[in-house]
Amino acid sequence: MTNSAAPRRHLPTSPFRTAAPPPPKRFAVGDRVTHDEYGLGRTISVEGNGEIAVLVDFGSRQERITSPFTKLFLL
Repeated sequence: MTNSAAPRRHLPTSPFRTAAPPPPKRFAVGDRVTHDEYGLGRTISVEGNGEIAVLVDFGSRQERITSPFTKLFLL
């Protein structure tokens, strides 16, 4: 048996091909967002073009949420 260093190629219609990762979420100042724990809010500042962290005003509290933004969604 030979062990080839070349990567395996898959047919374009193959059900086993790997899916491309989703693009990173980006937020801007003033975006309306929702969070699974804190509810509805509005971004008041962003770090690194909205890719690193965002500061969100949820009305009763302000929270700094860092990337990856798994629980934060744009409205």
